[in-house]
Amino acid sequence: MTDPSTPFSNQIILGIDPGTVIMGYGLIAIDNRKISLITLGILRLSKFDDHALRLKKIFERTLALVEEYKPDVLAIEAPFYGKNVQSMLKLGRAQGVAMAAALYRDIPIQEYTPREIKKSITGNGTASKEQVAAMLTQLTNYNLSPETLDATDGLAAAVCHHLKSGNLPSGKGYNSWKSFLKDNPDRLK
Repeated sequence: MTDPSTPFSNQIILGIDPGTVIMGYGLIAIDNRKISLITLGILRLSKFDDHALRLKKIFERTLALVEEYKPDVLAIEAPFYGKNVQSMLKLGRAQGVAMAAALYRDIPIQEYTPREIKKSITGNGTASKEQVAAMLTQLTNYNLSPETLDATDGLAAAVCHHLKSGNLPSGKGYNSWKSFLKDNPDRLK
């Protein structure tokens, strides 16, 4: 396993957007700063009425992803307070069991807020799901169709971790993706 905090290291990052109805996930491989999509998907939990059973399914799926792909780090979206405290508590539990599955296999965890993830991907912390998906399509060279939009939040967490881990060349600072891509056309596939 590589050190996930080492810039430019080759590594596998598992990103998860925890949810009690749908959990989105994405795995990327980093090879000398280049992002390659390994897989992405969702876990549908709405068919289970029991909240505890949903948590068990999240734990099992996360553990299965960890065991199959052996990621170096788990990047997970932090729950945020919306209008309903009960929803936030349920999301916190979902996040907790996903984290427990990674910790069970000694995978380090990094947590990011939804705003932080959107800002790292698009340059805009209030970007829409479609804007995030469009930028992820460019970064991974994978066409994210409407059927995969629920998985993009998990994928975005993984890419956010890569981008925030110092895995971009140092030097000039950029105030937008457009200016970065103008100076770095080789970063797009």
